[in-house]
Amino acid sequence: MSQSKREQVVSHLRYIRQELRELHQGVVDEGMLPEAGEVRGVMAQMEALYELLEGKSGKKPKQEPS
Repeated sequence: MSQSKREQVVSHLRYIRQELRELHQGVVDEGMLPEAGEVRGVMAQMEALYELLEGKSGKKPKQEPS
């Protein structure tokens, strides 16, 4: 993995970890579930990370026959 890709992955992971910590802290301290938009934001970041990594491998996932 090139250094710039590695830095991008590390950056994405740090952001995702921080967001998840904040969501967890809200659940633990306040007993409140996160808003749907917050969860969607973290999921979007995870998807972006997945696409970054998937682009690195150059492999396409096999599609299962219908």
